Amino acid sequence: MSDLKLHHNRVAKHISSLPKSGIRDFFDLVNSMDNVISLGIGEPDFIAPWHIREATIYALERGHTSYTSNLGLLSLREEICNYLDKNYNLDFSADSECIVTVGVSEALDLILRAIINPGDEIIYHEPCYVSYESEIRMAHGIPVVVETKEEYDFSLYPDDLRTKITPKTKAIILNFPCNPTGATLSDDQLKEIAQIAIENDLIVITDEIYSELTYDGEHTSIATLPEMKDRTVFLHGFSKAYAMTGFRIGYACGPEDLIDAMMKIHQYSMLCASILAQEAALEALINGETEMLKMKDEYCERRNVIVKGLNEIGLKCFKPKGAFYVFPNITSTGLTSVEFATQLLNKKQVAVVPGTAFGQCGEGFVRCAYAASIDDIKIALKKIQEFCDELK
Repeated sequence: MSDLKLHHNRVAKHISSLPKSGIRDFFDLVNSMDNVISLGIGEPDFIAPWHIREATIYALERGHTSYTSNLGLLSLREEICNYLDKNYNLDFSADSECIVTVGVSEALDLILRAIINPGDEIIYHEPCYVSYESEIRMAHGIPVVVETKEEYDFSLYPDDLRTKITPKTKAIILNFPCNPTGATLSDDQLKEIAQIAIENDLIVITDEIYSELTYDGEHTSIATLPEMKDRTVFLHGFSKAYAMTGFRIGYACGPEDLIDAMMKIHQYSMLCASILAQEAALEALINGETEMLKMKDEYCERRNVIVKGLNEIGLKCFKPKGAFYVFPNITSTGLTSVEFATQLLNKKQVAVVPGTAFGQCGEGFVRCAYAASIDDIKIALKKIQEFCDELK
């Protein structure tokens, strides 16, 4: 036997204490089963349009296999800034206020590491995307939760936000339209949140990856409001609206000093996003609007079907205004979120995600992604009806 002795605490404390993703743990179980209808993973069931795939192939054929600038291809950054100007009324410099990242997840990681000093508090809202709390902790920040509530359609109410601010608060993370609830913010709510950020000299990190998938009304970015551009970092990407999840391509736009700080971390860790993915993103921005709008229309139809179906079953579900998720209340079944999702999977082969995967205030709910065909959604609804009837 070797005399080699290993250090008992080889993993850093702030990493060993992190939970694994509640979504991925659940879908390890899903992947071990056959004939499952999945309303679980937040991934479009569409594939990236052919012209985007073709642009990727063509770039490879032309020998585009090199590094790019740490900030990303200038042509892509210019097109990103043109797109934001045209569609969001946002004016950013491609030279100094835009960075291309490996998905929006890297963009979030970069900005948190760029701004957090140990002990800084970062406010975010729950239920929320699973990464926020863990990413804050990995950057040695302190996550502070604001709960959003079903009775307010899971919008973030400014008065609730105000109660969480302390002298240690550094930034607020917003994600609207929201994963997992599909919630959005009204213009009045955005204005009040902006005023809170200004009064308390806070940075706002706005994750708007689902913004193209806004079905009711127009999407407004908080970065467009007076005095907000210089304190807001806008995160976006191509995974959801363009069905490009596997390309892992995102971006961040914001004040030059913050983008420069993000670039420093990026150049020492990731160096640059894949040039092939960047070429694909460029094609998506230039020629991808038609397909994107077709997908949006299909999602809207699916939303209407699944919301109507869940409410008819007796699982109260508000009609989300964006993204491709619904967040029905399952408390009438007498089951916890995990019990409901696990039993539904085992008995009816339908996969949904327990609401607690998105924070403890998600208890009593499950997330259903309508990034599935209408036929699959209708079959899933029938099976959920059968499951609920058998519980009575």
